[in-house]
Amino acid sequence: MSASRRQEYYNRVRESSRDAVIREEMLRLGFWKPEDGPTQLTEDWLRRRGELAKEVNQLAAKQRRFKNREAMLFEMRKRRMAQSKAKQQETRERRLAEQKERAEAWAKRKEEDICYLGEGVSAGLENAAQQSGELFGIPPVSNIRELAQLLEVSVGELRFLSFHRKVSQTTHYRRFLMPKKSGGHRLISAPMPRLKKLQHLILEKILHEVPVHEAAHGFAPARSIVTNASQHVGKEVVVNMDMQNFFPTVTYRRVKGVFRKLGYPENVATVLSLICTEPEVDEIEMDGERYWLHKSERHLPQGAPTSPALTNILCYRLDKRMVGAAKSLGFDYSRYADDVTFSAGEEAGDCVRKMLWRARSIVEAEGFIVHPDKTRIMRRGSRQEVTGLVVNDRVSVPRQDLKAFRALLHQIEESGPEGKSWRGSKKHLLSVIRGFACFVRMVDPDKGKFYFDQVDRILVKHGWVHEIRHPRKTLKEGEGVAADSLENSISGTPKKQGKGGFLAKLKFWKR
Repeated sequence: MSASRRQEYYNRVRESSRDAVIREEMLRLGFWKPEDGPTQLTEDWLRRRGELAKEVNQLAAKQRRFKNREAMLFEMRKRRMAQSKAKQQETRERRLAEQKERAEAWAKRKEEDICYLGEGVSAGLENAAQQSGELFGIPPVSNIRELAQLLEVSVGELRFLSFHRKVSQTTHYRRFLMPKKSGGHRLISAPMPRLKKLQHLILEKILHEVPVHEAAHGFAPARSIVTNASQHVGKEVVVNMDMQNFFPTVTYRRVKGVFRKLGYPENVATVLSLICTEPEVDEIEMDGERYWLHKSERHLPQGAPTSPALTNILCYRLDKRMVGAAKSLGFDYSRYADDVTFSAGEEAGDCVRKMLWRARSIVEAEGFIVHPDKTRIMRRGSRQEVTGLVVNDRVSVPRQDLKAFRALLHQIEESGPEGKSWRGSKKHLLSVIRGFACFVRMVDPDKGKFYFDQVDRILVKHGWVHEIRHPRKTLKEGEGVAADSLENSISGTPKKQGKGGFLAKLKFWKR
């Protein structure tokens, strides 16, 4: 008999009894056949005997363990350890399943919603309650997913273009300085193509649907500097006021209030406001990497297509109050962006000081600032200008501009466009003079036709061909051109500042 067979018999005897095993083997081998005689009593007795023997063996084993304290403690610890491991495995599997479920739910939510957009601007993203307000026929949007569909982008793209960081390695604007007519420079923040496309969609689908006050002529459909100036033709007195830092005065909170007033939920208004605003930044380079540091509150950038429309909507109450104050004193009122104009006949000419005081009070009450050096009072005997156009007897282009333009056209006809310029512009001079001729024709069609025909002859002579140029972008998304003379910019950055993190390196500059 083999060792394995012998061990099997021993195990069977240990589990029941020797007699029971012998009987089972006799039945199996045919030595004891059931038909030879009744075996039920013997079978019951043997089975009962085997059960009792098994219980006795178990009790004996327990007694032996109790006698050996160390073995008993080891057995208890082993059993508890096995139970603990089983419970830990069960908990681990349950937590992994819950974690997977949460990850799937979070991924699904990120595809349909935005939960965080940066420090200080994310508090309202959980609030999707609709605001009671006038929708003015603009498309209703109740959540972020519907906003993304309206603007024809994904929720991820919306999150990327609206995320707010105080220190960033990405910028969505190209910044440069443009000379002012009165001297100095104006900072222009031109949005990158992806953001610009999104802002144009907001302008076309939302902001253009909101009516503006009839006194607002800047950046409004069917209105221009001509319609703005025509209201003040032939008046005894014309008063011009300018609002200082017009676009920077319209902060992120005010823009968000506009969208909330239009009826959008707070989370939708938050995203729209972040897309339409941008803070002033300092550009620095450290360890070969470029950073943009925010140094002001977010506000409307001068250069974004949405900024003028938002100011027109925001200034509706200002325009309404200005019209009321002007009418009470016998004045006419109009506004082109930040340029405010009043005019009156002889009967109201003595109320100029009172009109200025009321206008300044209204401007300050509406959250704007009157520029202290740009208020002009023009009487009938002097040249009266409104948004760069003369309004003494009719709307016309200033005489000295036409004289200079006529002289330039004569010089081009005589010796060609080489070496000549118009208002400081030498590049694409033929296109520039054509644009100014169109401007003159818009203001004064009869006089403009004369100049336009003359310019047309010059263009034909020099083979000018009208073309729309879209130069290839040399800057990647996230790169911009900062103005060299931005105040408080950090210059002279050393090439190496150690191996510390960026925030640690900033301490060097604070010193």
